[in-house]
Amino acid sequence: MGEIISQKKASSISKKERGNGSRIVFTNGCFDIIHRGHIELLRQSKERGDILIVGLNSDKSMRAIKGKGRPIIDEESRAIILKSIIYVDYVVLFDEKTPYNLIKTIKPDVLVKGEDWKNSEIVGSDIADEVVRAKLVPGYSTTEIIKKIEKIVQT
Repeated sequence: MGEIISQKKASSISKKERGNGSRIVFTNGCFDIIHRGHIELLRQSKERGDILIVGLNSDKSMRAIKGKGRPIIDEESRAIILKSIIYVDYVVLFDEKTPYNLIKTIKPDVLVKGEDWKNSEIVGSDIADEVVRAKLVPGYSTTEIIKKIEKIVQT
């Protein structure tokens, strides 16, 4: 089981583990309603190295990005769910709109985002040694799940 840690602790763990020869992988997201697509992203991320650190948008950060009504699931619950997923070693919350400062602190060897992100849009790509665009599972996104729920409620 993973662990929820501070940004400061993420920095020290990253340095220590890299010193031990471990390859540090970082991915991030809102992970509002965990679904198969999220699990696949985490699996592909973990395959790229030894330690997977997941940056999790805080509630404040999510509201700034997604707007009113989000998040659906609070940050504490999302963090607990994420740390319980077998592929995740550490979860770190961040309040900013992007995880750039967190990535700068961790200095991951590998940065993973979904293939829906263009290379030029991937925040932190100037920091990591390698950037990987993970394959998406068609039909799985939190936005699509919310739309399905809204459609059911409206009928």
